[in-house]
Amino acid sequence: MLTVKLVQQGVWHMSKESMPLAAGYLAAAIEGDESLRAACHTTIENLSGDVTPIEMAIRILREGAPDVIGFSVLGWNVRQFSTVAEAIKQANPDTVVVFGGNHVANQAERVFRNCEAVDIVVNGEGEMTFRDILHAILAGGGYDHIADISIRGADGRTQTNPPRPRITDLDEIPSPILTGAIPLVDEKGDFRYDVALLETNRGCPYHCAFCYWGGAVGQKVRSFSRDRLRRELSALAQAGAETVVLCDANFGMLPADLEFVEDLIDVKRRYGYPMALETSWAKNKNAMFYKIVRLMRDAGLQSSFTLALQTLDTDTLTNMNRRNMKINQWRELAEWLAAEGLDAYAELIWGAPGETPESFLKGYDELAGYVSRIAAYPLLLLPNTDYTERRELHGFVTVRGERDDFEYVLANKDVPLEENLRMQRFLFWARLLAENVVLRHIFPALRAVGGMTQSEAILSLADYIEGQPLPGARLLTHAAERSTADPDSLAPALEYCFTEPEFDQLVLGWWRERAGRTASEEWRDVVGEILRFDLDTRPLPDPHKRGLTPAQSTMDGTLPYWVVDRTYVYDVPALVQLVKANGKFSDPPERAATRVRLMFRQGFAELARSTNHEETAHYIARAESPSPQRVEM
Repeated sequence: MLTVKLVQQGVWHMSKESMPLAAGYLAAAIEGDESLRAACHTTIENLSGDVTPIEMAIRILREGAPDVIGFSVLGWNVRQFSTVAEAIKQANPDTVVVFGGNHVANQAERVFRNCEAVDIVVNGEGEMTFRDILHAILAGGGYDHIADISIRGADGRTQTNPPRPRITDLDEIPSPILTGAIPLVDEKGDFRYDVALLETNRGCPYHCAFCYWGGAVGQKVRSFSRDRLRRELSALAQAGAETVVLCDANFGMLPADLEFVEDLIDVKRRYGYPMALETSWAKNKNAMFYKIVRLMRDAGLQSSFTLALQTLDTDTLTNMNRRNMKINQWRELAEWLAAEGLDAYAELIWGAPGETPESFLKGYDELAGYVSRIAAYPLLLLPNTDYTERRELHGFVTVRGERDDFEYVLANKDVPLEENLRMQRFLFWARLLAENVVLRHIFPALRAVGGMTQSEAILSLADYIEGQPLPGARLLTHAAERSTADPDSLAPALEYCFTEPEFDQLVLGWWRERAGRTASEEWRDVVGEILRFDLDTRPLPDPHKRGLTPAQSTMDGTLPYWVVDRTYVYDVPALVQLVKANGKFSDPPERAATRVRLMFRQGFAELARSTNHEETAHYIARAESPSPQRVEM
């Protein structure tokens, strides 16, 4: 019996298991082959993000070194997996080590040079290729006939076999959800993963210079069948999966996408789950997208709708190969989403050729006038992308990460090192405060009453915190200083901001001593109450630690909530909605003490360090009755 081990790992800051979809596909493909099912004993080693290489090796080798081990490799785990592969080869030199995934596809020469333990690199879709590898091993032959792989040739040189055509009928791949290749529930019968991962299609028609989405960029989109997807949704719902995250590149532009959402809503109506759908929404929003969004809204299906702009600068767009996308319509889309009462966020990338600090911050603030949650990422050079292949043209100066294998951009022909470092500081604070929904409502309020842009507000608060002696201020300052070198510096900073009441002290101190002075006297108290509401409603890991007591526990449908009553000296929820809808206030409101009931979804403690802001957004408190109720002052 051939022992086969499939290894997958979640991202660093997540201690909870991630759903091993890639490894599950391979396991299901093996089990779906009658001869392999009889000849192979296949297991999945699903590792959380905080597991060290030593712990990985121990877990794998306790059962004995497998005959074949396949690693699902990404930029954040290639070094760890290489170390583990070397340990396995020491325990059993005959173990066949296979690497596959975006970060190693078409990079075999470098992979083999950096890790002598790797025998085979898979360059495309892995399901059929991995199956062919196992057949070759069982037959005792070589790998020369297997398409889409790279191996070490007899002369020691890298040998890359011809590519394999993409799988056109995706239903040929057995479902890891329906076959049981991926266990869905734990020993208590609860859904065992942070979110449920699912693909409805593969392929992307675009060819953005920074992206290598599943190796399928610039290709026709291929879809799984409606019947299969509906059965997968039903299985996930019966397992109690609260959130489905699609691994699609451009969801919401095909008729099949509408059918999927219709089925998802029907499954939710039948089983009560899933409650949320997150995905990478289509770059071009057509009539299909608007119809899907309305259906989801009417069904109470949560989501964060993305404005994936990456830049608002024309020259930078051209360099990104994105000029063909109709992003000039983003303003109308943002206004429509706001009018429909739907959550939205935008994406920008700093460090792309053609962008300057001035153009980036101008675009950031223009965008913030419509949506305050902006995911502003630093550019990373990824394997197989246009930026990487044309690095000399753009003058990139990069360094690889300490723990990961991404190339971090230090400078390019348009931005020298010092300017980039200044912008990296801004990115840290912008991601911490705005992207990850620590603060939300204060930004449009400050813009409305004092003309302060969102970037100015963020940098003003950063300047204030960095000058304070409190322990939390030191923690945040240190994290900001290390953000360029440590991609995980946000995790402890987020935990502090969500958990510690000291963060409230810092923000309110900034308001009293700095930001509040930008507002006229008639608006100062009003915006101060909006800021207090902002702090109160940020996601809540523990009500007692944050000082939000008494907090009552209750159920809303199938989900547990904490209920906290707060009183404000103005009708803050109404003011927040007004400035969000109109971008401005009318006349200053009269003081009228207003009691507001805040409903916090429980379970955020496990996500407090996570940079998954789409999931975090589901834990923002919603303001409910008493209606809000006005009380006597």
